[in-house]
Amino acid sequence: MRPAAAVTSVGILIISLSLNFAVAQNLPIYAFVNADVVSLDSNGILAGQTVIVAAGRIVATGSSNDIVVPVNAEIIDADGLYLMPGLTEMHGHVPGSDDPQYLEDVLFLYVANGVTTVRGMQGQPGHLELRSAIAAHEVLGPRFITSGPGLSGDRVDGPADARRQVFEQAAAGYDFVKLLRGLTRAEYDAAVEAGAETGMALAGHVSEDVGVARALEARQATIDHLDGYIQYLVPPDTDIATIQAGFYGVNLLDRVDEARIAQAAIDTRNAGVWIVPTQALVEHIAMPSPSVEEQAASPPVAYMPPRIVDGWIESRHRIFATLRDIPDGGRRLQNLRGRLIKAMNDAGVRLLLGSDAPQIFSVPGFSLHQELELIVDAGLTPFEALRTGTLAPAEFFDMKDEFGGIRPGLAADFVLLEENPLDDVAAANRPRGVMIRGAWLDRAMIDEGLAEIASRQR
Repeated sequence: MRPAAAVTSVGILIISLSLNFAVAQNLPIYAFVNADVVSLDSNGILAGQTVIVAAGRIVATGSSNDIVVPVNAEIIDADGLYLMPGLTEMHGHVPGSDDPQYLEDVLFLYVANGVTTVRGMQGQPGHLELRSAIAAHEVLGPRFITSGPGLSGDRVDGPADARRQVFEQAAAGYDFVKLLRGLTRAEYDAAVEAGAETGMALAGHVSEDVGVARALEARQATIDHLDGYIQYLVPPDTDIATIQAGFYGVNLLDRVDEARIAQAAIDTRNAGVWIVPTQALVEHIAMPSPSVEEQAASPPVAYMPPRIVDGWIESRHRIFATLRDIPDGGRRLQNLRGRLIKAMNDAGVRLLLGSDAPQIFSVPGFSLHQELELIVDAGLTPFEALRTGTLAPAEFFDMKDEFGGIRPGLAADFVLLEENPLDDVAAANRPRGVMIRGAWLDRAMIDEGLAEIASRQR
């Protein structure tokens, strides 16, 4: 480390102001020394870096030979370790305040797995207060971006009601509107119009009466689960009106024209619509192996309440039973979805990482790492897959100046890893430690928290 006099006066001023603020707020100052920083801008490693954190933000980065470590900093020896930006769960769910222990546990499971931002896809009024409490460090949890209660065929009574609900959610302060299934075309169009007037993005499912073509035309912010895309791959002159599409279109597999995959990708790119595939959700429900009993016995499920797991078992049995008339339907569906994801990525469609947790055997945090591996299995490189959960969400939210990387000025949201995730994304699935907006959880703290959660489920 070089002497302080060698640091530019501007750099000293910036660091000093941040350190003074940190002291005033009684926040720790950290220095991660000799880390290999994972660059998701350039697909490479910045070796031997020191990263200084104060007041919850990154205030300096650079070669460990050049950066001055403040005398009052807590030093984290990161020699031989990797620092990577925290992950974003772009299709997550957060419980309500009616079960505060379950809520606390779900938030911790996200954080323990290096998930530092969650887009909540099924909001409720209590989430507005929770969002503020997390932002103020009153509650430990990932940055929370939340929809309001979802718009569905069961909850919307005509176009005027759809319009009213969008305006009410905008006035309440929700971040966006979640779309569920069952909306009529007229209700969807009214919601789109209201969203344009209020500045509220619409995201989520694609109703049967709407279809992907209309969702693309409306520039729906995200289409999640690749919902409606199997139908989109069926030639337009094929009559499928009398066919129940089934689980994400599985009953239509024999009518799909795979030559339409490339055009579907181009159409999506041209519309500027982002895609959240949630391959983990389909993997857990539609694949014949592992069995439901094996899934229920998997280590991450030990952190979920038995009542939740029992519901997952029942739901998985019920949905999987609907696939029995389609030979190898689950595997064929997942393979087709994988080819669609690869074509979209190759065509320049913007993909976002999401696993629909907590959902059927998608345990918060753990399932996002499964999603990373499934996205790689679909044909993305580790670099491309990691970007879908780091830089891409920051760009989607227009928050590149807030998170998504490791550089001065950004929130201190990152994970410390033992191996290089650019070689294998599985390297990210058991962090040595997690920093979330300046709060540091080392592996011992993570393990202690996980053990407490598991003990409550016995």
